Amino acid sequence: MEPRVKHSWKLTEEEAVQLQQELARQVIAEDHLADVQYIAGVDVAYSKHSGKLIAAVVILEADSLKVAESVVVEDHVQFPYIPGLFSFRELPPVIQAFQQIKTPPQLIVCDGQGLAHPRRFGLASHLGVLFNMPAIGCGKTRLLGEFEEPGLDRGAMSSLMDRGEVIGSAVRTQDGIKPIFVSVGHKISLATACDWILKLAPHYRLPETTRQADQLVNRVLGGADHV
Repeated sequence: MEPRVKHSWKLTEEEAVQLQQELARQVIAEDHLADVQYIAGVDVAYSKHSGKLIAAVVILEADSLKVAESVVVEDHVQFPYIPGLFSFRELPPVIQAFQQIKTPPQLIVCDGQGLAHPRRFGLASHLGVLFNMPAIGCGKTRLLGEFEEPGLDRGAMSSLMDRGEVIGSAVRTQDGIKPIFVSVGHKISLATACDWILKLAPHYRLPETTRQADQLVNRVLGGADHV
């Protein structure tokens, strides 16, 4: 897989913010999904003891949620730690991993944000726009926004709001556990994104896309040596 949109990754903070603002105009928050047979899960982790960064892309069968393929890329951090600009740290090795994938997915699920971002362009939106592919942001924690606690039953959800705008949903994927935060990445509606996350999380809080990718980076980094 090759990205449809390419840009330099050697940017200043100001240039990165400007690029986010420009690319955010390309985000489509409506359903443009084909027949989804394979779904990509994306996760990135850092070594606590070095500048090493591990990116994993795991391809799951949409029906069975079995792993069809996985790729891991090791890299070193090239962009500073700046809140709101994590995609510029994390996407270069993620793109390298996608370039090695032999089973093209029809949907990407990122361990991170989409529109639930100060400039409405989190990692899931960035990745979706670059590959011109439907993408969902699914964060363990919220980056910004306010929400009311959803009901305690699996499938309960409430709107994540920022400045009067719905930027995502807090979704209860299992009875009585903490919600996760779902937002549009690209080429998908929020309602469809939430439906997919519930399908991908039949037994655990996190969707299988995130769980499998997280386990993979965990193994590569040697268990506890990741953040």
